[in-house]
Amino acid sequence: MSSPAFTLYAYWRSSCSWRVRIGLQLKAIDAEIVPVHLVRDGGEHRKADFVRKSPLAQVPVLEWEENGEVHRLTQSMAILDFLDTFEGTPLIPSERNPRAKSLELAEIVNAGIQPLQNLSTMLAFEAAGADKKAFAKAAIEKGLHALESRATSAGNFLVGNSPTIADICLIPQLYNARRFGIDLTPFPTLLRAEESAMKLEAFQRAHPDQQPDAQPA
Repeated sequence: MSSPAFTLYAYWRSSCSWRVRIGLQLKAIDAEIVPVHLVRDGGEHRKADFVRKSPLAQVPVLEWEENGEVHRLTQSMAILDFLDTFEGTPLIPSERNPRAKSLELAEIVNAGIQPLQNLSTMLAFEAAGADKKAFAKAAIEKGLHALESRATSAGNFLVGNSPTIADICLIPQLYNARRFGIDLTPFPTLLRAEESAMKLEAFQRAHPDQQPDAQPA
């Protein structure tokens, strides 16, 4: 199946945007990146024109035109599943057991870690007077321990010897773990998968530092 012209509304350091960039790169699908700044001017994702594209006011949003109709998808997991209908490197294994395992590991990150450390959660904790960084750090550490215990593959990646949606979710999460000062030495399986992934051009090109809206550290 040939791919239409895609536009990706994203923020350079958003974990979920990063996942979609990896998926696009693995599939060799071009997409115009439209930066949506999550902090400037109170957050461009809160502006009415963007909320019409994403009712939860979240990035990423994948947009394309097909048969004269504009289509949009929100939520990184749905977008990755959609991208897997195109030719190229499979993002989700087709065989039953590897498919289930890759989705399990991806959801540990997607549902069990990422929502507890994202910007809106941190702002809510800050407004309530809580220690937002301590809460996020504890949530990330708990999730990574769960991920390490469930990632039983002897291969180079989290599920076998090819990257899957599990690795796509892992790489941004480890980046955020380091931002929170978490010691990653207890997670050798995760680090092995990260090392394998970052040897691939698709993962390198999707890195936040390579994005048009990247900001200096």
